[in-house]
This record gives sequence, C-alpha cells and structure tokens, in this order.
Amino acid sequence: MEKVSAYIIAYNEEHKIAPAIESVRWADEIVVADSHSTDRTAQIAADLGARVVQIEFKGFGALRNEAVAACQHPWIFSLDADERCTRDTADEVRRAIASDAHDLHFVPRRNFFLGREIRHSGWYPNYRQPQLFRKGKMSYEPSQVHEGFISHSDRPPGHLRQPIWQLPYKNLEELLAKVNRYSSLGTRKPRQAGSTMAKAFTHGGWAFVKHYVFKRGALDGWAGFVIALSYFEVTFYRYAKTYEGLHARAWAQQWDRITDR
Repeated sequence: MEKVSAYIIAYNEEHKIAPAIESVRWADEIVVADSHSTDRTAQIAADLGARVVQIEFKGFGALRNEAVAACQHPWIFSLDADERCTRDTADEVRRAIASDAHDLHFVPRRNFFLGREIRHSGWYPNYRQPQLFRKGKMSYEPSQVHEGFISHSDRPPGHLRQPIWQLPYKNLEELLAKVNRYSSLGTRKPRQAGSTMAKAFTHGGWAFVKHYVFKRGALDGWAGFVIALSYFEVTFYRYAKTYEGLHARAWAQQWDRITDR
C-alpha cells in the first residue's frame, strides 16, 4: 500500500493535540501544522514524534495548502486537533487507498456537544472538504475561513462510511471564542460588501431557522438550540463587524468630538 501522511492543523491546542496524534498513529507520517502556538502544543506534538512545521496564519485555506506541501507521502489524510480517527475509519482508509478507485474521499464526522451526540443540526454526517486524497489531486481555496476545495482529478470523489469523531468545544466559552474569531475572519469575504445591520439580523435569523428547523436541530434538544443560536451569532456578527468597519472612521471622528467637549 502507498504511504500516507496525516496532517493536523493546530493553534493553542495543548489539551487536544495528543489524542488527535494518537488517533493517527497508523499513518506513515504525522505532520502538525502549528501557527506559532503560545502554549505547549508544538512541544507536546514533537515529544509524541510528530513533525512540527510552523506556518504563519494567513487564513485557513492558505494554511491547509502549506500543510499539504509539507507532507512527504503520496496520500494525505487531514485531521483537525478536535477530531479523532477511529480504528474502523483507519481500516477503511487503508482499503480505499488499496482499491485506488478515487483520488478524493469525503469522510463523515460524528459530533459530540454538551454531553450528547449530535445527530441533526447539519452536524451529521457533516462532510466538509475531502479528508483523504492523493497529493496533487486537490487544493484548498485561499479563503480566510470555511475554505472550499478544488479538485484536480478527472474521477469523482468517493465517500467513506466509517466516521471520525469530532469534539468541537470543551465548553461554551470555547464556542463563544470561535464565534468571535470566525465572525471576524468572515468579514474579509467579498460577499460581505454592502453589509448593513438589517442584513446582519435577517441573515443571522435565517441561519438560526435553517439549522434549528430545516436541519432539525430541535431534535437535538438544548444542544441543538445552542448550535442554531451560534450560527445566528457568527452570521450576525460577521455582517455587523463588516458594517462597523465600513463606518469606523466616521464613528471615530464622532467619538473624538464627544470626548473633546
């Protein structure tokens, strides 16, 4: 079987990086793409035998492309620090590589939040970009956040059946921190041009309804409500922060006039 590089992106993940690395011990190489963490993330990864590469954060798309470039083997398996690859998934990865039927493979994710497995809310099977792919057959769009992918293969992608596990938030404080960070990164997207507070509310409200009603988040109990609310918040503040930026200079001048009185 051809060799596999597993890469893990991380920033200040000292409490999550070790189990993530342990879950991909089956890979021939483990690369931790660290963005100059200020905690012990890089040291823990190095102590566990991972090869740590430091990459300045210029957005998640660019980060992932540089992480892939640092990998040495023909197949790439992508993992985030809050994800865990199960033994069943690892076995299926090996079978998929041996069959060579596809160059790209989507991998389902089982999410756990507020003490329960999330089966709805758009969080299952929760495919994102392909997480198993042949090097050179896929690249990431250079987006700040929620990066898409570009296929360079003439074959359709495959879909694995065995899920990896994701534990996205240790507590609500982590959730709020991610809402704040992702809403700020999202202001740099071209579609945010012309943001208004009215758009912030209507787009945020739709995000809540979409996840709580149409993606059946209500069936996930209070966890589903919090998830839908987080989508409202990240969307609302993405538009609101963009609006704030568009008017920052005028507001600063007004503030100066007030404080000079």
